Amino acid sequence: MNVRSSSRPEVPIFRIGLGLSFNCVSGLILLCAICFAAFPARCPGQTLKAAGVPQKVIIDTDIGDDIDDAFAVALALRSPELQILGITTTFGDTETRARLLDRFLGEAGRQDIVVAAGTPTQTPNHLTQRRYAEGGRFAKPSHVSAVDYTLSQIQKYPNQITLIAIGPLMNVGALIDRDNEAFRRLKRVVLMGGSIERGYSHSVYEPPPEPQPEWNILNDIPSAQKLFASGVPIYVMPLDSTQLKLDEVKRSFLFQQGTPITDSLTLLYHQWGQETPTLFDPMAVSFAVDSTLCPVQPMRIRVDEKGFTRVEAGPSNANVCLHSDPETFFRFYLSRVAAR
Repeated sequence: MNVRSSSRPEVPIFRIGLGLSFNCVSGLILLCAICFAAFPARCPGQTLKAAGVPQKVIIDTDIGDDIDDAFAVALALRSPELQILGITTTFGDTETRARLLDRFLGEAGRQDIVVAAGTPTQTPNHLTQRRYAEGGRFAKPSHVSAVDYTLSQIQKYPNQITLIAIGPLMNVGALIDRDNEAFRRLKRVVLMGGSIERGYSHSVYEPPPEPQPEWNILNDIPSAQKLFASGVPIYVMPLDSTQLKLDEVKRSFLFQQGTPITDSLTLLYHQWGQETPTLFDPMAVSFAVDSTLCPVQPMRIRVDEKGFTRVEAGPSNANVCLHSDPETFFRFYLSRVAAR
């Protein structure tokens, strides 16, 4: 994801003993987070043991701008229910994004995961985490084509792959244009995108804003239109259910874990340079792991010429999650990513 309203005013802080900073609600969240990280087996669906055969997934991401993509990849790495075949980069400077992934995966000890780069596009958008990508560690001299790689995996594993799309849809549109029949042999697409009943929100205290063109849809409207007309099963996590604020206490708890993944997230967060991340994209990964975290309902979605995702009458072409529970999500997320 990218260029979204990710910050909100922090609530007043109370100083409690030893100079530690907590607010009343966040302090309780921290205690829950510690409990679930320490005793994940007590949380249904939260344990780090995979049940059955892992799902084959490919993640398509614009990692390197907004910070939520990195948090999404971290969750995928900590979810044994997912067999990550590869991660493809989309939008703008796709090679730098791929080098960022090289380092992130290398630091996590997961250099077995293929990184593929999409076709670069012109954009004025600033890669906030470019320094991390250009640090030189684990960088590969080149990367295979995102479209070529994805098609090869579909051919190898027909009707078995979940494509988790958490960036603008250039690669998706290119896949459909190249070989629509092969694209239809995806098992499903799990998409972070769209805005059904509400738009971007700066604060939980404001009334829900009207629907807006959402970033991933807006930056390649024709590809979004092709996706919703493709006939592939689509599961949509729109702005309605993904505006999940990683507040100060949750960040502090996560960044103190000192694992390779949380250390990388700490570096990327500080290079991002803002305060409170909104974890839009991790909800798509969460849904792929445990669909109860964002219950869906069938809808017919039309992407109009301005990038709005309109609900209209007719047979459904997508399953959409309009509501999620932030507390349940963060208990799940922290117990996974903070685990050692």
